Formats: sequence, C-alpha cells, structure tokens
Amino acid sequence: MDRSATGEERAAAGSGAIGRREVRLVVGGMAHDFDFVRMELLRALGEEPRNRVAVSATYEEFDGHRDTALISYTCNVEPSPEAALRLRDFVEQGGRWLALHATNSLLEWGGEGVSGRPAAGDFLETLGSSFQAHPPIGPYEVRPGPVADPLSAGIAPFTIEDELYLSDYAGDIEVLLHARFGGAAPGFVRDDWPERDHAVLYRRTLGAGEVLYFTPGHARGHYDAPHRTPFYPHVERGAWVVPEFREVLARCLRWACRVPVIEGEEA
Repeated sequence: MDRSATGEERAAAGSGAIGRREVRLVVGGMAHDFDFVRMELLRALGEEPRNRVAVSATYEEFDGHRDTALISYTCNVEPSPEAALRLRDFVEQGGRWLALHATNSLLEWGGEGVSGRPAAGDFLETLGSSFQAHPPIGPYEVRPGPVADPLSAGIAPFTIEDELYLSDYAGDIEVLLHARFGGAAPGFVRDDWPERDHAVLYRRTLGAGEVLYFTPGHARGHYDAPHRTPFYPHVERGAWVVPEFREVLARCLRWACRVPVIEGEEA
C-alpha cells in the first residue's frame, strides 16, 4: 500500500541520509588493465546500495554537479579545455575528486625517453601534480605522512610492489602517505632523482572543494601494452593484492562519497 513519508523520513532524505548518491567513474586510456580496475572499483562502490555509478572513459561526459562523487583512473586522457575548466569549477565549488594512479599522466615520447607535462593548466593544476617518471616496478615502503588524518589513521608502514610515482606539484598539498626514493628511473627524460620523500596519498584544497590523490594501483594484463608488444608476458596487479592498499582505497572511496571514512567519524 502506498503511503506518505513520515516527517523523520523526509528530514533524513533532505539531509542526504537516504536516497541515491550519484557517482561518476572515469576509467580509460592506455598501458593499463582498465577492465580489471573498472570492475574492482565498481565492486567496491557497489557495497553501498545508495551509490548509482555512471561510467565513462573520458571526462567529457561529466556534468560537473557539485554533489556527484568523481573518481578517476586514467592514463594519457586529457580533457578538452571546456571539460578541464568544468573539472576545476567542480572542485572550487565544493566538489570532491578522488584521482587514482595515472590520472596525472599526460605522456610524450621522444628520442631521450618519456616525459610528462608541466604541472600547469586547468587539468593538472587542479589535480595538483603531474607525473614525470617512476623507477622500475619493485617493492617500496609506504609510511604515514606528518599529518594525522582519518584516511591514514591506524595504518602502519606497509610494503607494496608497484610503480612509485615521481611527480611535479602545483600549489600546496597535504601529504598523508609517502615513500622515500632516490636513484634511477630508466626510460624517462628525467632519469636521475635525488633521495627524498614522494607523496603516495595527498589532499589538495582548492576553493571550497578538495582533490584526493592516491598514486599506487598499477595494473596491466597480457594485452594492455600494444605500444610495446602484442603480448605482454606478465600480469601485473601491483598494490591491488596488498590489504593495506585495499583499506586505504576503501577509505578514499568513502571520502569521495561523503560518508564516514572510519567508524564514529562525522561525514
């Protein structure tokens, strides 16, 4: 039998406590197993029945509505100038953007190796960083940053075997997880890096909104590097097999969807 909502139900709906939650998932590009990543993210987002996820391979379809949770895992996907401005406006007006792994990678190939763009322009400056290089895939230790935060609370140092991103930064960022590296990054124009800490998880505040960037999560299957070989011999799952990575990622997804990151926290 049909009935009217109670006052409590109407108040809950108005506060966002019930009702659907719009999520835009942008997954696509080159050199990664996007099918694997897309399914893993959809599976995680699907654990919350309120989440209704629209999926695209580019940023052009995102309308920029401030209340939408924006989550991206792209590589060499550059939005049009109009879409890049829409992304910047989305964040400045209070939106939350969770960017994963290679989202900040706009790559160029030359005789001296692979290079990344400068950390400038509406897209990369909004993200707060631009990928420049990574050392060969190998183990590295991820440690909490200097700032206490629910996203990293209780996470002890852990080791992953993944691409350690070496990036340039635009503006101020708040580092929540980091890794230390110095040495060679073969194949990249910038192939020699002094030893220092590199951000693994950071937050960037821009206007009324925020970007959260989590750099691990490399994935590649047999058929995901046609620019190098028709059949890639190794299936790479990187940090996806590490429980601590999965826990931090789950917290990041909750953050993007504006739900408590850890039990007892305010949304």
